[in-house]
Amino acid sequence: METMKRTATCGELRADRAGQTVVLNGWVHRKRDHGGITFINLRDRYGVTQVVVDTKTSAVTAPDVTAPDLDAVAAELRNEYCIAVEGIVRLRPEEMANPSMPTGAVEALATKIVILNRSEPLPFQIDETINAGEDLRLTYRYLDMRSEHMQRRIKLRSDVTFAAREFMISQGFYEIETPTFIKPTPEGARDYLVPSRLYAGKFYALPQSPQLYKQLLMAGGFDKYFQIARCYRDEDSRGDRQPEFTQIDIEMSFVSRDDILSITERLMGHIFMKTLAIALPERFKRLTWEEAQEKYGGDKPDLRFGMELRDFAPYVEAGGFQAFKDALAKGGGVKALVARGGADYSRKRIEELEAHAKIYKAKGMAWMKVAGNAGRGATLEGGVAKFFTANAGDIITGLDAAAGDLILVVADEKRNIANTALGAVRAKLGKDLRLADPRAFEFVWIVDFPLFEFNEETNRWEAAHHLFSHPQEQYHDILERDPGAVRGDLYDLVLNGCELASGSIRVHNPELQKRIFSIAGIPPEEAERKFGFLTNAFKYGAPPHGGIAPGLDRLVMLMAGETSIKEVIAFPKNSFAASPMDDCPCEVEQKQLDELHVIVRAP
Repeated sequence: METMKRTATCGELRADRAGQTVVLNGWVHRKRDHGGITFINLRDRYGVTQVVVDTKTSAVTAPDVTAPDLDAVAAELRNEYCIAVEGIVRLRPEEMANPSMPTGAVEALATKIVILNRSEPLPFQIDETINAGEDLRLTYRYLDMRSEHMQRRIKLRSDVTFAAREFMISQGFYEIETPTFIKPTPEGARDYLVPSRLYAGKFYALPQSPQLYKQLLMAGGFDKYFQIARCYRDEDSRGDRQPEFTQIDIEMSFVSRDDILSITERLMGHIFMKTLAIALPERFKRLTWEEAQEKYGGDKPDLRFGMELRDFAPYVEAGGFQAFKDALAKGGGVKALVARGGADYSRKRIEELEAHAKIYKAKGMAWMKVAGNAGRGATLEGGVAKFFTANAGDIITGLDAAAGDLILVVADEKRNIANTALGAVRAKLGKDLRLADPRAFEFVWIVDFPLFEFNEETNRWEAAHHLFSHPQEQYHDILERDPGAVRGDLYDLVLNGCELASGSIRVHNPELQKRIFSIAGIPPEEAERKFGFLTNAFKYGAPPHGGIAPGLDRLVMLMAGETSIKEVIAFPKNSFAASPMDDCPCEVEQKQLDELHVIVRAP
């Protein structure tokens, strides 16, 4: 085998190598037998090279070639056999060259083939894995990863990770690891718990994020920290969520919000230029949380297309639709959305959009179609149009609607429901109509979030992001009096309608931290028990600090044009947080449970 050690990859041979003898190692991607001449597409992660088995020609070129042996080996080959090929590089005839392959101008005339390992019949063809079911792909993930699209995505992930490290180190950041076994703390999702063998009845938790430890690093004087951090959350899976995921975790001392936003913008600019050769704007757009809610119906707007939500309240009084008037009378909102060219939508399609709005707690969705001529000559028809005959012209002009458009309206006594439900319809229309340019990358900062959210189920205030976010200075005096009005030094980075990063300036004052714990209903003794190791550090001159944590999986997913982070993770879990490849999670032996002092109770 030593004489068959690879001397070239399957992606590097070009015309200037003609006449050289090379050794290629890889997998049989395709084999075609043309009556005495066999063509093999040999593949590795670098590319594909055509290998020709033509014993008559080989015997002339290399007299020691034994025709029956070479033919017999070639005849045995099947897809995904792992082989080594010794051959002579030669130019393909001009009419046989393949311009779609980087190596398409040459081929390797085989003089020797060694089978390194045989392959059983495949559960799916390697270049058709994208059409296989999720569980089948994950069961045979090692085969799935041989496909060109998976190889390309995993390479992109590697490149993005390297670019992130390269930039952060260049800016004076230290990469510092934080613990994987930590104290259980509430961070919005369930912890994964690890029982201790040495301390019966006690548990470690896997970190949902390095949040507390990176703040302790700031207290320790490391003013620029980052980490490619593994995080764990026991929550339901979806396209952009996994039980284990990766963040580009960042924290800085002596900074303001703008400092954090600036370093993140430059990080993204470096990553995109380095890996995709795409130049991003030096500064990303910014929207306040309230602006995002009012214009797009949520705090994760896709700015690749317009279709902003409009306030329909100015047209309600002159109309005769009582449901709209009732919503406003109760302090709610009435919001409208203009679907360009939607006047030809069938009643069934409009009902489907209404059903989608109802998923987001809307009681219903009204509609009107714009008919007639452009401008003041246009009229409203269908749906609730009969209630707005008197001010139809004002509505059409005020909403910038035109003949052929469809106007959708949601009203609710809670303005946020009207916004959220119609925002969901906007997102659905954007997807269904393919309004977003798939090649575009539209970043936007969402800032000035509420610091607290009221949970009606628990009847108490909760931190909107986490308990350690700093309230903006102008709200310190009203913290306890009006928590709902308080805005935090919070910020999210959104890319193409997906939350990419979340961060905040942190609390570093122990007294202020106690006030926030109190508003969130955490008694002092509970706060001390859960967070005392952090808040005690605040007593010893902890500096002002803040940070952010872009999701690496989501970033690579969006850069690759995918909709699920499973496509950019080497070994992800399926939609049920399980791995069919290695049967994880699984039962363990009773001996292991006994050592951990754990009793399993059947559900």
